[in-house]
Amino acid sequence: MKSTSFFSQDNYISSTSRGLISGVIGGFAGTVVKSLVERFLPVRKINQRSAQIKVLDDISTKLTGSPISLENEALAEQFVNLPLGASVGAAYGYGKRNKDAYNISDGVILGASTWFSTHETSLPLMGLDKKPTDVSVGTQASELLVHVLFGITTEVVRSAVNEKLKNGNRFRSRS
Repeated sequence: MKSTSFFSQDNYISSTSRGLISGVIGGFAGTVVKSLVERFLPVRKINQRSAQIKVLDDISTKLTGSPISLENEALAEQFVNLPLGASVGAAYGYGKRNKDAYNISDGVILGASTWFSTHETSLPLMGLDKKPTDVSVGTQASELLVHVLFGITTEVVRSAVNEKLKNGNRFRSRS
């Protein structure tokens, strides 16, 4: 069976596969956009280490005896961000496996709920981030904005990839 005919079917396995694949690609793209915007938008103080670096520092210290060097922090942070974003996208894509239509509101909700479930709750509870009451409103607004951009990008890309897979248009150029 050709992949084009497999993805165009309306059954559980095909729609789940489309949803997961389109979600992973969407989450990956959303993470890239989020990371690019974070370079220009203050999401933490200059010398404040991210939760990802704190976790990776602990792992690196246990494995090698030393923390991650300053020049490798940006790369190490993406080592966590990209798989995490792709995983969030996969879960999102699975949830939308039967919803082909693009919906920007769903992307906004994805981004806002991702921000809330990480920066406002779980990371502070684990001691990896400051409590929300200890973070300025401007910084919180920046974090929320980059997460909403993550969600919107994830939804836009998820929808486009899902449509291409379902219709058998395997990303051919239009000429």
